Amino acid sequence: MANSAGRALGRANRLRQIVELLQLRPQRVGELAQRLGCSVRTLQRDLRLLEESGEGVRRVRRGIYAIDPKPRPLNPVEALAVHAATRLLYHQTPAPHRHYIHALDKLAAMLPEPARSLAIESIRPLRKTGDDRTLELIARAWFEQRYIAFEYRAAHGSGRYRPKEVAVFFVEVNRNNLSLYAIGYERSYHKAVRTWKLARMRNVHLLADGYEIPHDFSPNAYLQSAWGLMGRRERSALVKLRFTPEAAPRVLEDDIVGLEIIEQPADGSVVARVEVGVDDQGFPIEIFPWIQSWGPRVEVLEPKPLRERWLSEIREMHRRFATPLDASGG
Repeated sequence: MANSAGRALGRANRLRQIVELLQLRPQRVGELAQRLGCSVRTLQRDLRLLEESGEGVRRVRRGIYAIDPKPRPLNPVEALAVHAATRLLYHQTPAPHRHYIHALDKLAAMLPEPARSLAIESIRPLRKTGDDRTLELIARAWFEQRYIAFEYRAAHGSGRYRPKEVAVFFVEVNRNNLSLYAIGYERSYHKAVRTWKLARMRNVHLLADGYEIPHDFSPNAYLQSAWGLMGRRERSALVKLRFTPEAAPRVLEDDIVGLEIIEQPADGSVVARVEVGVDDQGFPIEIFPWIQSWGPRVEVLEPKPLRERWLSEIREMHRRFATPLDASGG
């Protein structure tokens, strides 16, 4: 009886030590047996027992075992960060896909109450049938590093779809419209790193040939001068703006990425500048809608082409809508 109890205690200690060792790194069966002073056959029986016990022990390759780390509870700031990420993913949902929704479920499960229940409830309307193949194939192209082919219709141009073959280097969420974009090298026409909006792709399929992401490619460097995602990292324009006293508090409190405050005149206005990417014609097209959103509360100071375009559209709006309602029969 004493021998039986001793053997059970010895095995319990050995199981605990196996878990502790696997928590450090994946281990070979022979290495574990040697460290614990037991036979390989005994250790294999212990590993099978741990696999069945729900401890997270699993075989990763022949003769090599690892343990899945147990998630630690989130502190309040970490929980808030996960909550914010979940909300961004919810708002950004590009198209229904079961794996995308499952990722939201996993994030929601990490949250403490009441955030968990609210997150799960908010995800419920997204549970639709059907999967978006573009989302899945772009993900596979990036993670498997295989070229992807698709037809693409640019936002500006003829409006026709054109064939592309792209090596995906990065997938980014546009901070302005929360849409997904792939950044990668196009070998079919431009032979350069460009940006491609997933929503403008069709007939997407993976190619057999692979690629390697260049070691010197940096998403941060590529997007450094992009107001959203468009533009070239080697081409940019310095935009200078004056915001009225009415708009100044919002500009100062919003901490707008890339916007540098250079003057705060006594009248309460704010003068700021930002370096932004430009399109093929050298125009900072991405920042233009944002500037227009400020209405009469902003003035474009530089560059001249942007100021002229801004003034031209103001004059066109005045021409179209300045007619009194009673004169037009409204």
